[in-house]
Amino acid sequence: MLIDGGYVVAGALTGFMVGLTGVGGGALMTPILLLFFGIAPTTAIATDLWFAAITKVAAARIHQRRGRVDWQVVRRLWMGSLPVAALTVLVVAQGSHAARVEWLGKAVGLVVLVTAVGLLLAPWLSALARGRRLGHPQEFKAMQPLMTVLAGAVLGLCVALTSVGAGTLGTVMLLYLYPLRMTPHKLVATDIVHAIPLAVIAGLGYLMAGMTDGRMLLSLLAGSLPAVVAGSLLAGRLNGRPVQMLLGLVLLATGLKTVL
Repeated sequence: MLIDGGYVVAGALTGFMVGLTGVGGGALMTPILLLFFGIAPTTAIATDLWFAAITKVAAARIHQRRGRVDWQVVRRLWMGSLPVAALTVLVVAQGSHAARVEWLGKAVGLVVLVTAVGLLLAPWLSALARGRRLGHPQEFKAMQPLMTVLAGAVLGLCVALTSVGAGTLGTVMLLYLYPLRMTPHKLVATDIVHAIPLAVIAGLGYLMAGMTDGRMLLSLLAGSLPAVVAGSLLAGRLNGRPVQMLLGLVLLATGLKTVL
């Protein structure tokens, strides 16, 4: 059968989370593929990158029409993330297949753990950044462009290696770097738009290496595309923070299970 019901359900759950909070395309889907479906790490990462890119296109259209995307911040992130992701994929592609399989699963778990802690501590980090922004406004604003490019570079590395980080780590970084500028809805939209070409560039290397599972991707998208639209439409009406807290706790447990 071309469409697998289990993947459809996983895609729908993740797609709804992405539309509502901007988080989950990699941090939720990749561990699901690894732990619940037993997919090999390289195949899970390769397929998830394309799943995230296509799913987020649907969400981005809705957020863009509502004027929520901060394009200046997106461009700064791209300056760091896109070249680093391209370089990382080239380097990883040179390693042996056995070596990749051995450490990629652990790398996914580690990044998921970091993103879970970041989600749980996001309000504290945002308050800390707000204090610095108000206390030293000129110095803080002067550092924002460079720090945003560097944040993008970190995200590019994480996404190219593990498919995790564009949404979860990106959200936390933007909250810290733009504590006054990033409203909740603008944060979700900006993070989603930044992640699309990043996932495509990272995914191209895995696709050319023949690691993407087309049948699995089709099943995941069958669930995610309608769900991400629903989540995006609800994003302006619901407070996504309680969902992020719950997701952070789930990712914390998932990351520990993946690493251990």
